[in-house]
Amino acid sequence: MPNWNEILNDARDAGNIYDVIRRRYLKELFELTDRNVIIYYSGWLQKGILGQYGYGGFPVQDSDKNGLMATIHGMDRSKGLDLFLHTPGGDTAATESIVDYLRAMFGTDIRAIIPQLAMSAGTVIALSCKEVVMGKHSSLGPVDPQIGGLPAHGIIEEFKQAAADIQSDPGKAILWQHIISKYHPTLIGECQKAIIWTDTMVKDWLLDGMLAGDPNANDVANKIIEELGDHALTKSHARHISPKRAAEMGVKVVRLEDDQPLQEAVLSIHHACIQTLSATDACKIIENHNGLGYVDTFALPQS
Repeated sequence: MPNWNEILNDARDAGNIYDVIRRRYLKELFELTDRNVIIYYSGWLQKGILGQYGYGGFPVQDSDKNGLMATIHGMDRSKGLDLFLHTPGGDTAATESIVDYLRAMFGTDIRAIIPQLAMSAGTVIALSCKEVVMGKHSSLGPVDPQIGGLPAHGIIEEFKQAAADIQSDPGKAILWQHIISKYHPTLIGECQKAIIWTDTMVKDWLLDGMLAGDPNANDVANKIIEELGDHALTKSHARHISPKRAAEMGVKVVRLEDDQPLQEAVLSIHHACIQTLSATDACKIIENHNGLGYVDTFALPQS
């Protein structure tokens, strides 16, 4: 019979009621698919105001790899991975490192599940997978790189427009001076390198993952990169790309509505995660179907 301390430790390990419910649904999905499950959830929609108080953990970042390592440890990696993505995006270098790690663990047997939003770097991670599971309510986003919060493509477009205007009418130089002066001298080069980096990275992952074996893989990859990566086409980095539009681009989209048991299991996990992020101090959750992982918390300072 367990003693007082052992029962107390069991209660602490079980977590609060939100943890218990979330983990139950994660386990049910694993039992349904016989595939490893990891949720990678950011609470930026529920708690974006915390950024004003110094919290910076919402985006994809290098520290997230620690949570992924904790969740993957001990898994039967031959079962592949279903990776839930709900994120605003984040750092390009961290994204590359995370995908490289996930592929080192599972190869290309990774399926991205998008219950709601996987924007920017989240879309990049999804494109590195063999397929993307989306419901009618799900969205991907543009993958054009951002420099200091500004679109790299947009900055280059603005410089080109300035050069053309000044060449046709030198008197416009004084008007453009106020705009261009806010950019540092090496910015154009940084933008060009960021675009090449992202495009090359995404294309390589598409060719040896999602599009492997497709005789038109190169053309399809170029179309996906152009339509998701060109700011002139997407118009806004915040644009939401529907499953229908993603499939038209060439992304391998699996419709969640085509598999009712899977849809119910996925949405149960999604709702449990959103409730956790809304009702607790959790700001980011990285967790597997065995209840192991990492929860990043932040509480508002007491006044």
